[in-house]
Amino acid sequence: MLLSELQTGEKGVIVKVKGRGAFRKRILEMGFIKGKTVEVILNAPLKDPVEYRIMDYEVSLRRSEAALIEIITEKEALEQQENDAPVILTSGSDWVNIAVNKSKTINVALVGNPNSGKTTLFNIASGSHEHVGNYSGVTVDAKESSFKHKDDTFKIVDLPGTYSLSAYTPEELFVRKHIREENPDIIINVVAASNLERNLYLTTQLIDMDITTIIALNMYDELTKSGASFDHESLAKMIGFPIVPTISKMRVGIDELFDQVIEVYEGRSDIARHVHINYGEDIEAAISGIKKELNSVGRIGKDISGRYISIKLLENDKDVESFVQTFPNGKEILATRDLQAEKIRDEFREDPESVLTNARYGFISGALHETYQSGEVDTLKFTHAIDSLVTHRFWGYPIFFLALYLMFQGTFSLGEYPMQLIEWCISSLSGLLSEMMPEGSFKDLLIDGIIGGVGGVIVFLPNIVLLYLFISFMEDSGYMARAAFIMDKLMHKIGLHGKSFIPLVMGFGCNVPAIMATRTIESRNSRLITMLINPLMSCSARLPVYMLFIGVFFGKSAGVVLFGLYGIGILLAICMAKIFKRFLIKGEDVPFVMELPPYRIPTWRSISRHAWEKASQYLRKMGGIILVASIIIWFLGYFPQNADPSMQESNSYIGKIGHFIEPALRPLGFDWKMGIGLLSGMAAKEVVVSTIGVLYDEPEGASLPERISSAMNPDGTHAFTVLTAITFMLFVLIYFPCIATVVAIKNESNSWRWAVFAIFYTTILAWTVSFAVYQIGKIFV
Repeated sequence: MLLSELQTGEKGVIVKVKGRGAFRKRILEMGFIKGKTVEVILNAPLKDPVEYRIMDYEVSLRRSEAALIEIITEKEALEQQENDAPVILTSGSDWVNIAVNKSKTINVALVGNPNSGKTTLFNIASGSHEHVGNYSGVTVDAKESSFKHKDDTFKIVDLPGTYSLSAYTPEELFVRKHIREENPDIIINVVAASNLERNLYLTTQLIDMDITTIIALNMYDELTKSGASFDHESLAKMIGFPIVPTISKMRVGIDELFDQVIEVYEGRSDIARHVHINYGEDIEAAISGIKKELNSVGRIGKDISGRYISIKLLENDKDVESFVQTFPNGKEILATRDLQAEKIRDEFREDPESVLTNARYGFISGALHETYQSGEVDTLKFTHAIDSLVTHRFWGYPIFFLALYLMFQGTFSLGEYPMQLIEWCISSLSGLLSEMMPEGSFKDLLIDGIIGGVGGVIVFLPNIVLLYLFISFMEDSGYMARAAFIMDKLMHKIGLHGKSFIPLVMGFGCNVPAIMATRTIESRNSRLITMLINPLMSCSARLPVYMLFIGVFFGKSAGVVLFGLYGIGILLAICMAKIFKRFLIKGEDVPFVMELPPYRIPTWRSISRHAWEKASQYLRKMGGIILVASIIIWFLGYFPQNADPSMQESNSYIGKIGHFIEPALRPLGFDWKMGIGLLSGMAAKEVVVSTIGVLYDEPEGASLPERISSAMNPDGTHAFTVLTAITFMLFVLIYFPCIATVVAIKNESNSWRWAVFAIFYTTILAWTVSFAVYQIGKIFV
C-alpha cells in the first residue's frame, strides 16, 4: 500500500520510494529508505499535510508526496507470509525482512523501436512465448511476465514498439501513459545496434522524461560483422544511461543486462545520472519560461519532469495539453507556451517541433561522431539483392502470390498424412468403444457427441500448425514488410494504407490480433475500414471447414481450391473497402511511411514455438468451446426422445430449430443440418465442423468425410454435392465474424455500432454471394 493510505497510529515498513529527481533525493536523505519503519502521528486540520515519525524524529509530508512511498503493514506482511510459508512473525525484524525482500521486486518496462528485438529479449529473459515478427506492429499491447534473476524478482512489461514518444499513434500514447502512470523502477531501452542514429531518437526523449534507463544495445553481432567500432562506454557516460551489448536471440548479454538493472536500482552505478540535452539558447529559454509557470503545481517535479512537460507543450502535444488544462493555472501555462512558441517561430522560421527534432538528431549526430566509426562491410548487401527481386515491378507480384499458393498447397498436402493418422486413431477409438460399451444415452453421447464432434475438428490440427509455420516464416524473415511495400499502391487505389496489408495477411492466422494490429495505421478512417474488412480474411478457424469439404470433393485440385477461397476473401475485402471508402467512411490520405527491416534468417526455435502456441490454443478450444458445443448439439438432437426413431431428427429440439431457419437457407442449397452448423459457428468457426460431425452420424463408425460423402436427403438425393460444398464454404468464409472478433472490433473502434455493422453486412453479403453462386451453378450442373 501507499504511505498516504496509512491511518493515524498505524505503522508501515518502507518498501520503495518512487518519484524522480530532486524530490526523490530529498526524501531519501530524510531517511525514507527501504526497511525503515514509519508511523503516522497526526493529520493537519484539513487532512493535509500529515506528520510521520521515522528514525526517532517527526517530519511532515503532503499526501501527494506520501503517495510516492510504497510501504507494507504488519497485516500485509502476515498475509504474505501465510501465502509464502506457514511461518509466524515473532519479532519486528521479521516484518522488516519481509519488507526488504518485497522491495527486491524490480518493475522493468521494455521500450524500443519496432524491429529492435525487444520482444525477443522479453521472451528470452522471462521465458514467455510472445510472438516475434520482423515488421512494425506485432506487439500491439503490453505483455507482462515475472522471473527470478539471482536473488531478485523482476516484473517485466513488453510495451508496444514505437519510434518516438509523440502523440501520433495509439502505441506512442500507450507507452507514455504506462511510463507516467505505472512509474516503472527501470526502463530498458532496447536499441538496434545496426541502426543507432534512428533508434537513439527515442533515447533522447527518454532523457527528456528523466526516467531511470538502461540501454540494451541489441543485435550487437550485426554491428561487429559490419566492421564498425563503437565506444558505447563513452556514450553511456555522456548520456547518463548504462549501455549493455546484447544478442537476444542467442541470449548473449542478457544476464549482464539484468545485473546492471540491479546495480542501477540499488544506486550502485557510477554511470546512471540525469543529464539535459542542450537545445540551444533560444529553445532553453523557452523551456525555462514554461517550466517556471509549471513550478507552482505541486505535482510537477515529483512524479513527472517539468522540463519534459515544457518540451511537449512546445511540440504542441495535444495529450500533454489536455493534461495541463487540468491544472489550476492551466490557461496561464498554455498562454506562456504560445508566447514562447511564437518567439521560436520568429527566430528559426520553423515550428518548435521541427526545431526540437532537428536539435535531437544534431545531439545524436554529435554523440556518434565522437563514439562511432562505421564499418566497410555492406551488411545490407544480402537484403538489397533479395529486394531487387521480391520488390521488382514485374516479378514482385507473381512471387508474392506464388508464396501464398505454396503456403496453402503445403498446408493441405503436407498436412494430409498426419491428418489421416489422427483420423484413423479417432475412428479406431470410436469403433472400439462402440463394441465395448453397452447401449444407452451415455454411449451415444461419448461416441456421437464428444468423439464425433471434437474428433471431427482435432484431425485438422496438423494443417493449423503448418499454416502458422508458413506465416511465422514470412513474418520473422522480414518478407511481410515487403509484401506491404509492393501492395501499397493497390491498397491506395481502394482507399486504404499500405500498412493495412499487414493486418489483412495476419488475418489468415486469426482475425482478433489482426484487428488489434490496425493500431499501427495512422489514419483512423483507413484503420476502421481495415477492421471491417478483416473478417473476410480466412482465419485458421475456417480452415477445418475448408479442409473437410475440399478433401471430400476436390482431391488433387485441393491446393488450387484452397488458394481460390483465400483469394475470393481478398477480392471481396477489396470490393467492400472500395464501397466503404466511397459511401461510408470518407477521409484523408496519410503518407505511406514504414520501415523495411533487413532480412533475417528466422530461428527454428522462434517459428516452432509460435506454431506450438497456436496448436496449444487450438487444443484448448477442443477441450473448451468445441467440447461444450458438441455436447449441447448432441443433447438438442437426442431429446426429446421420439417413439418413432425415423422421426427423431425432425422432432428433436435441434430439428425444430433447424426446420425453422431452413426456408432462409434452402435457396442456397443448404438443409436444416447445415443451417444448425452455421448457427453454431457464430461462436467459433471450428464449431461448424464439430456440429456437422454430431448431426451427420451415419453410418456409425465411419469417418466424418465418409459420412459427408454418403449423407442423403429425404428425397434420395445427396445432401452434399460439389456445388453445395462450394456454396457452403463461401458462406463460412464471409458470414458473421466469431464473437471474439466482434468484441475486438468494438474495442478497437470504441463503438458497438461498427461491431454490429460488421455482423450484419458480412451475413447479408454471405447470403447474397452464396445465393448467386448456387442459383447460377444449378444452371450449368
